[in-house]
Amino acid sequence: MNKKLLELLNQINEKKTMVQNLVEQGKLEEAKEAKKELTEMQTQFDLLKDVLDPEGNGTAGPQNVTPVPNKEPEDSTKEFANAARRGFRNATMTEGSPADGGYTVPEDIQTRINEYRSAKFSLSSLVDVQSVTTNKGQRTFKKRAQQTGFAKVGEGAKITAKNTPQFERKTYEIDKYAGYFPVSNELLEDSDANITATLTNWIGDESRVTRNKIILEQLQTKAVTAMSSVDDIKKALNVTLGQAFKATSAIVTNDDGLQWLDTLKDSEGRYLLQPDPANPMQLRLCAGATIVPVYVIPNADLESDTKTAKTRKIPMFIGDLKEAIVFWDRNQMTLMTSNIAQIGTLNAFEEDLTIFRAIEREDCTVKDDAAYVYGQVSITDAAVTGA
Repeated sequence: MNKKLLELLNQINEKKTMVQNLVEQGKLEEAKEAKKELTEMQTQFDLLKDVLDPEGNGTAGPQNVTPVPNKEPEDSTKEFANAARRGFRNATMTEGSPADGGYTVPEDIQTRINEYRSAKFSLSSLVDVQSVTTNKGQRTFKKRAQQTGFAKVGEGAKITAKNTPQFERKTYEIDKYAGYFPVSNELLEDSDANITATLTNWIGDESRVTRNKIILEQLQTKAVTAMSSVDDIKKALNVTLGQAFKATSAIVTNDDGLQWLDTLKDSEGRYLLQPDPANPMQLRLCAGATIVPVYVIPNADLESDTKTAKTRKIPMFIGDLKEAIVFWDRNQMTLMTSNIAQIGTLNAFEEDLTIFRAIEREDCTVKDDAAYVYGQVSITDAAVTGA
């Protein structure tokens, strides 16, 4: 092939590799720009080839010159295909034996890291998250009290004293949560997969699961309210929570709870769980005048109680969780790496490792237990699975 065409072809192949790497690294804007350059290079190659190599034989000389035939190099793949067409009459070749043809059969090995699909939900998006700068502290709240109004007073009579506002304080104390993840430097250097990005995403999920666990521990400190029908949910909203919280309330449950809610019907047989027309991905329970959004946490993160045989107690948190729970964030997760650190018997320098260390400091407390109801729906496993 013409030298200039060959050089341009090599550049095109390099650019293709660059585009592929950028896409795998998630750098889509840079990949788009590289793709534009690749398109221009391909156009340039096509134009030059029409001039320098119009017949596609790799030369730009006179077309009446008879080319000297060259002996083609042996192609193991072609030889294997030819042997297969002959029915392997001249030799016994098997895929299971590498020397007898197995080497020519490619293995389907993909080093790019694939992930199984999983459902993820962060409860911190529903609660009150407050950033703090000290390891402990307090917040002052006015106590909830029923006011009775002024008393009727006759002319010249004494005016009676009324109760004044009372206050209370909520205390937080920050705890540390952490973990480390050792990775060999050979893996980081030799793998064509983005191990660092994959591990960073994994650590981010560890943080999400940690926060969910802390928040759920606080939500489950309240006494359980048994529920068995949509009427129990409406009572929790209308009476227990009342007008102070009903308008901003939501239902938080797990996959089992979603299944139970999804089977509830009105008197005309219409399902009560419906998508929000303004946001089809958001579910809501519509029961008469009661319309409340529903958030679902996977069973893996919020388990049902299955201690009783054949009975499943499904958690059902109903209320305004931003008023119910406050999450004190002292310092968002910090991630550090070191190739010289030593942890116990693990020596990163001596063992040629890179250690990823994640630390976050936080606390979680109940701000107002009147803002939510901790409900439980008890049903048989057959009712959950639909069996």
